[in-house]
Amino acid sequence: MIRRPAHGPAIAVLLAGSLALAACGTTKAGAGAGASGSATPDYVRQAQASAEAGKQAHDRKFPDIAARCKDAAAAPSASGSPGASSAAEPLDPEAAKYAENHAYKTQARLSPEAGCRGGAHAARITKGLVGTGKTAPTTEDGLRKALEALGYPATEDEVFTSGGALGFAFSVPGAGPCVTGYLGTPPKVEAHGQYMEGGCMEPRGGH
Repeated sequence: MIRRPAHGPAIAVLLAGSLALAACGTTKAGAGAGASGSATPDYVRQAQASAEAGKQAHDRKFPDIAARCKDAAAAPSASGSPGASSAAEPLDPEAAKYAENHAYKTQARLSPEAGCRGGAHAARITKGLVGTGKTAPTTEDGLRKALEALGYPATEDEVFTSGGALGFAFSVPGAGPCVTGYLGTPPKVEAHGQYMEGGCMEPRGGH
């Protein structure tokens, strides 16, 4: 009678165990790699946290505007804001050249929420500076103090005189959009995105 080797089952068990461990290790390694690959970088999370903290500070300071625009984020995006670049190029060569030379004046598009907040701030500032019963500031220092009284700390560079009219341009803290105004006749205050070259002041120059 031929005897079968007694160690056959033992080898089978060892092989099965080795394959199971190998598969287990592969699964864990793959899961770990996937988790680390999908993790949000620290600098992104810090930027998001900073933006959210700024928004909350804004909403505490201007609760009426926060309440007015709380549902604006869910609104569909607008096709573009005034001054925003268009995807279509002008067909006229002269118009195309003009657009190229003035591209530095392009403004970033505002989201529905930023547009709502910016418009609300523009209306609030207009009422606070030249509304019924108000005496409009006549000097840069007077305009700066009037803006500060309304809750908008403006630096010396953000208040200016242009074409004989007092003006200002700054970004609303926490809300993001720029607000630019001129106390001419009639006064004009409007919200807009930052310029392509950065900041809220209209850049000078071109090529």
